[in-house]
Amino acid sequence: MMTTDSCDFLEGLQTKIGKMLDLNVSKSLREDNATKNSSCGYVSVGFPISMMITGIVGNSLALILVYISYKKKENKRKKSFLLCIGSLAFTDLFGQLLTSPIVISVYRADRKWERIDSSGKLCAFFGVCMTTFGLCSLFLASAMAIERAMAITNPHWYSNHMKTSVTKQTLAVVWCLVLLFALLPIAGVGEYTRQWPDTWCFISTGDRKVPGNMFFAITFAVLGIFSLLVTLSCNVVTIRGLIMRCKTKSGTSQSSKQWERLTTETVIQLLGIMCVLLICWSPLLVLMLRMISNQVSSHDCNSAAVTSNHTSTRDVQLDCNFFLTAIRLASLNQILDPWVYLLFREILLRKFCIMANAVSNCSIEEQKETQTALDALNKQNQDGNNLHKPQCS
Repeated sequence: MMTTDSCDFLEGLQTKIGKMLDLNVSKSLREDNATKNSSCGYVSVGFPISMMITGIVGNSLALILVYISYKKKENKRKKSFLLCIGSLAFTDLFGQLLTSPIVISVYRADRKWERIDSSGKLCAFFGVCMTTFGLCSLFLASAMAIERAMAITNPHWYSNHMKTSVTKQTLAVVWCLVLLFALLPIAGVGEYTRQWPDTWCFISTGDRKVPGNMFFAITFAVLGIFSLLVTLSCNVVTIRGLIMRCKTKSGTSQSSKQWERLTTETVIQLLGIMCVLLICWSPLLVLMLRMISNQVSSHDCNSAAVTSNHTSTRDVQLDCNFFLTAIRLASLNQILDPWVYLLFREILLRKFCIMANAVSNCSIEEQKETQTALDALNKQNQDGNNLHKPQCS
């Protein structure tokens, strides 16, 4: 499958070849190039379309399951956790609905942002959406990690003080604070610019002339990294607390076995959450800090600086492709969130435990059958030996 960077490389290569050949050959190459550009554009637009569809389906399914569970649950602890999951799914779903159609429209316009946004206001709106829903997802993940850690390490305090009203207020504060932060460029602090390959807008990382731009970009990256560290730390504390409580409850009773099963499911889920967050967000946040320190921006990939020598062109294209991959990974987190937090737990983890128990039971039965066969064989050998022993008169 051809990607956007391969299309750009083919375009530049064929243009150079066309200049060296005669007019007729050059004309045929340009016509062939136009055909390939349209083909590449068609392939490229499939990526945001597939991400939008999968994100909408996953988050909608998660919202339905959360709503059904929330109506059934009477335990306040479970309601608070369901509120957090539902808020995360709603945030990711709303982010997909607002940003994906814009990206698809730009791709359909041959990646010419000016065709759909001549005033530049849509770029600012897109940047606000990217910042708001990106940080909201990270902060909501941190809030859920803190909630789980408190529920495991201080269950009595949690059951007495944690109420659904507190959870709702906390979620509302997170949304409002993140939205206010994302609106800073609208107020003149920082700037949102088009990013390579001109299909999306995000925080500018290379322009120090804009007032407060470096402060805004650095703050976003630092807040994201801080949120990741909080989530990872709280999940580690939760896993440690679960394992310790599981050891104290170890036994042969039914409740002990059920606690061990729930502990295994939760630990697997938390490990999955940590892996997904690190893989999806770490490349973008670390790369942003690197680009800020080097005073470069993804928008520079569209400039004439790329057309220097072949080596530098390849290096710049590599950085640009990596930044595009990093933002796609961060967007992929909005698709994976409902699965790692809810759907995998309800569907796959229970199936996995059932299969593991079945395999374990089969192994135990096989061991029992093998041991029984060995005992029978040994007994048969002993009886044979007794028959062949000489009898005393």
